[in-house]
Amino acid sequence: MPYLYQDSKPRPAAHPGGARGTHSSGKGYEQLKQECLRRGVLFEDSDFPACNSSLFFSENPPIPFVWKRPGDIVKDPKFILGGATRTDICQGDLGDCWLLAAIASLTLNEKTLARVVPLDQNFGPGYAGIFHFQFWQHNEWLDVVIDDRLPTFNGRLVFLHSAELNEFWSALLEKAYAKLNGSYESLKGGSTIEAMEDFTGGIGEMYDVKAAPDNFYEILEKALKRCSMVGCSIDTSSAAESEARTPSGLVKGHAYSVTGIEEVSYRGRQVQLIRIRNPWGQVEWNGPWSDNSAEWRLVSPSERRRLSQAAQDDGEFWMKFEDFQMHFDKVEICNLTPDALEDSTAHKWEVAIHQGSWVRGATAGGCRNFLETFWTNPQIKLHLTEKDDGQDDCTFIAALMQKGRRKLKKLGAEMLTIGYSIYENPGRDGHLGKDFFRYHPSKARSKTYINLREVSHRFKLPPGDYILIPTTFEPHQEADFCLRIFSEKKAITEDLDENVAIDLPEPLHPTPSPQETEEEKQFRALFEQISGKDMEISAEELEYVLNAVLKKTKNIKFKNLSLISCRNIISLMDTSGNGKLEFSEFKVFWEKMKKWISIFLQFDFDKSGSMSSYELRGALKAAGYQLNNYLLQLIVLRYSDEQFQIEFDDFLNCLIRLENASRVFQALSVKNKECINLNIGE
Repeated sequence: MPYLYQDSKPRPAAHPGGARGTHSSGKGYEQLKQECLRRGVLFEDSDFPACNSSLFFSENPPIPFVWKRPGDIVKDPKFILGGATRTDICQGDLGDCWLLAAIASLTLNEKTLARVVPLDQNFGPGYAGIFHFQFWQHNEWLDVVIDDRLPTFNGRLVFLHSAELNEFWSALLEKAYAKLNGSYESLKGGSTIEAMEDFTGGIGEMYDVKAAPDNFYEILEKALKRCSMVGCSIDTSSAAESEARTPSGLVKGHAYSVTGIEEVSYRGRQVQLIRIRNPWGQVEWNGPWSDNSAEWRLVSPSERRRLSQAAQDDGEFWMKFEDFQMHFDKVEICNLTPDALEDSTAHKWEVAIHQGSWVRGATAGGCRNFLETFWTNPQIKLHLTEKDDGQDDCTFIAALMQKGRRKLKKLGAEMLTIGYSIYENPGRDGHLGKDFFRYHPSKARSKTYINLREVSHRFKLPPGDYILIPTTFEPHQEADFCLRIFSEKKAITEDLDENVAIDLPEPLHPTPSPQETEEEKQFRALFEQISGKDMEISAEELEYVLNAVLKKTKNIKFKNLSLISCRNIISLMDTSGNGKLEFSEFKVFWEKMKKWISIFLQFDFDKSGSMSSYELRGALKAAGYQLNNYLLQLIVLRYSDEQFQIEFDDFLNCLIRLENASRVFQALSVKNKECINLNIGE
């Protein structure tokens, strides 16, 4: 799949109030709804039709699903019944517990819920079979419109459903999220924090429970008080353990949501408790402080009411915090706003967003293990100027997200293994080259390279300039990415994508040589033989001459120069305008070509006769052309082969086209200046 470079200059964070419509008709929710009401029909979404392709992409449905509207399932459907709560989320036959855990956390904050699930929707007056939901995607809020046809079997919902059979907001939300990602099957398997970020636009942090800081209880308490979304899970040691139940009633490899954290008075002392919810709506912890445990008998009725403790098989349970630390392995926190969790003072962070791409052969250089290509990755400068209040360092979170991979599942795409490294800036501008990374270690880096949608980490570094390199682990892997920098104090970020610049030597003018070298004599003899008495070469004759000479040139791989390429050469070198080359003009071109051969050999590091496309940036710069990533990627797509190699004829074609283009550009610039001068003179 081709990826083209995206402008990665910093841009402001998105605001949910400006959600962009996504329907292919170009119409928004309200317009589509009013059209249906005028026509007296129920909305049918052609973008996500009620058929198997919206369900699965790798298999046929295991059972014959029937798509039904809520009014065909129950007599009195409701969008939300008695408020949207975490008990409205019960998992169906889809492996998307990670999504359901995030939805359960979403219900704990009314304001956030109302942003994702607009509450002015219902099955009453004005019902038209159309609903909409809003999600954050890569620094943009999207408004996703759906119809209310849902997959059923034997008259019951197959996937996510509410404990109340006539409540449908959660099932419709799941459908909208499935549409956003291409199908229901695309929702199989994931990280809770992924959905949390899509519901909030927030920033995620992941904790290893066994290695968590000493104040981990306070961190979780502060996160929940700030309405941050919190999920947790138990690791598996093999695929066979996925969703395996333990004797204590917990499920391995399963996404839970954290819905509360409290202290309770028990036998004259305070005990720290944490409340967990299983999105299945059943299967609970059966140890101390579980629903029917003896501990609750020694807690006052008022305390039990305060904690909403009830012995119900609803998937939600309390457990002692020490037991939680013993049994669970990972905690994911999504901060709705990037407030610091380590101290007691809530404050806003500064946010910078960069969008970019890794493109094979140009900017997909892989991690530092692959030094020959690592330097070609996008490079982003981070300028830290202000220290944190009362500190000597500057705090920031760097979050690298790969874009759209879940939606590309049906094309065989998987999550790539991604990460980043941070280096001290050597004090010079422009894209840093290979030698810098050969001799300078990184100052900081992501904790690990991992195949998650986003990798994020919190850093404290002294004030100064740094270079952040976002990469895939392996080279040649293509994807779009979004890099977010959250800093406590304002940090200046900029992409080190080089400006387009041309620095060519003055054109050589043909001058007669006092004494020809043996090489020049051979060329003149060949030239006279081909050109005849008029001593001028046409494009067809030039094609023959160059192919004859270059095929004999040692140490370079050369296929063939086409007639079109030779016409471009004549266009470049023909000073008389007769469409042919005289010997003196050909001689000037040959001097150019000798220089280009020398550059080609210089950047053919493995002496294979061809040049790696990753070295093209340096080779073109040596020839006088400084290109940005976008132009570089276009050239690589045009001239490199499947192994990212460029042979000399392709390199020559590239330089001829660049020089022709630069001549046109310079001529237009001069003309524009003359026009400006004339206008000034008037």
